[in-house]
Amino acid sequence: MVVNSVHWFRKGLRLHDNPALQEALDGADTVRCVYVLDPWFAGSANVGFNRWRFLLESLEDLDSSLRRLNSRLFVVRGQPTDVFPRLFKEWNVTRLTFEYDSEPYGKERDNAIIKMARNFGVETRVRNSHTLYKLERIIELNNNSPPLSFKRFQALIQRLELPKRPLQTVTAEQMDSCPTPVAANHDELYSVPSLEELGFKTTDQGQAVWKGGETEALQRLHRHEWVGNYWKPRINVCTLMASPSGLSPYLRFGCLSCRTLYYRLRELYMKAYQHTPPPLTLFTQLLWREFFYTAATHNPTFDRMTGNPICMQIPWDKNPEALAKWAEGRTGFPWIDAIMTQLRQEGWIHHLARHAVACFLTRGDLWISWESGMKVFEEMLLDADWSVNAGSWMWLSCSSFFQQFFHCYCPVGFARRIDPSGHYIRKYIPKLKDYPNRYIHEPWKAPESVQRGCNCVVGVDYPMPMVNHAETSRLNIERMKQVYQQFSHYKGLSLLEVVPVIREQTESSVPKSSMSHPSCNDAMASSLCLALSHRKRERPIDLHCSQGCSQPKMQCAGLDRDPNRPLQQ
Repeated sequence: MVVNSVHWFRKGLRLHDNPALQEALDGADTVRCVYVLDPWFAGSANVGFNRWRFLLESLEDLDSSLRRLNSRLFVVRGQPTDVFPRLFKEWNVTRLTFEYDSEPYGKERDNAIIKMARNFGVETRVRNSHTLYKLERIIELNNNSPPLSFKRFQALIQRLELPKRPLQTVTAEQMDSCPTPVAANHDELYSVPSLEELGFKTTDQGQAVWKGGETEALQRLHRHEWVGNYWKPRINVCTLMASPSGLSPYLRFGCLSCRTLYYRLRELYMKAYQHTPPPLTLFTQLLWREFFYTAATHNPTFDRMTGNPICMQIPWDKNPEALAKWAEGRTGFPWIDAIMTQLRQEGWIHHLARHAVACFLTRGDLWISWESGMKVFEEMLLDADWSVNAGSWMWLSCSSFFQQFFHCYCPVGFARRIDPSGHYIRKYIPKLKDYPNRYIHEPWKAPESVQRGCNCVVGVDYPMPMVNHAETSRLNIERMKQVYQQFSHYKGLSLLEVVPVIREQTESSVPKSSMSHPSCNDAMASSLCLALSHRKRERPIDLHCSQGCSQPKMQCAGLDRDPNRPLQQ
């Protein structure tokens, strides 16, 4: 029997450690590698320029790698449900392979394709390689329920065997044994589209900071001695910049196998520490990724508050104007605005920067739902995917997984600690580049003569702060306390035993006339979640505000054990 295979690329955009692709090659007579792209989706989906550019570069790189093996990538325009019936007939397909997708939408889509393939007499083979472990096995060990604390998740992981070792990279010999029929007009029919073809303007976008593709991912992996630099990296202004060793976007698109990274770290550690098996903490960032995938796989409402059984129901305010100022970097706080500018320009920000802007938008200052911030990150952040993005936002907003809402980031003091000279702000907010160090984090405090001398008058050339941080953060902590109190009464719990009483009001130096703050909403949501019941973060690292920050007596905490922290130097 002739076996004509089609391998359907989705996230796993690579030739190394690709079990589903190896299944396509197994005993096949012909193999075609397909990526299904809906041009309409490019204009309608919440995906920004940088993410599309990274994807197209990854597809170009994949096509180049296949070309070196005497094959090609077939980029087919359309929806999978429309495309595959035509391809099954046209190519006489007998086998379809693809990587397992653990997310609810992906499982629903794949089940429909499997059923369709069966109707056409096409065998389907699905293999897991986007996660280290089989998520269903973790859930099974936890009494058929996803673990909702990272500590519990780690305990379950330690009962499992090590992840499977990565498979070899596809070779020319393998491809030669099952050639790819490539027509003379292949580029005309199946080439990777350009950004212009998808409706994007490229004239003023600048060069990509992150180059997409498997080739770049493997170069980053192998040119960096990970273990030697992994432990407790020093946080400074250089840390905030995109690193040549950063890997998170490559893991998200599957340009780099998580198993390849896992065993690279393991081997380097054992080499450096005389064959001592590494501790679980070496893989913390990979495990946070697995944790959120596990929590989301059976929860189709994981990306929203309403109807989400693990999410605290918080009466967030709706303030489109404030949301727009935050997303566009017009809050009047240089640290926050610099972060959002970097995100918009480059598609990436450091994990501490993610903490800061997420806290500012939600429980810290603006009291706007984490769902709104999640959608902005979904558009602009290269490494955002459905499970990890939603899980991280619930975590950072204290809506699930993490309950120490009294830890609040100060947008001035925290920035001063990391970047006392303001180099980061000067890079991304050039209007403020001439401000002296004393005022770079709080330009509204500079005398008018200094502002004019720097050619940037606050309130004219750069916005005044949109809120009074000292007042709004205090107010929002009390609002969160109310929500938790109601939840505690509902569940008969004592979640607020460790919440400090804030007795002292600190006067802010920011002119009140320039401020607005969220109004209190006394109506509490009636449905309260179960996920926060006894979930405490371990060993917080407290980063206190500097004396120059007008701030209530609370901690500005650097939330460690971070699910967002990209794997980088």
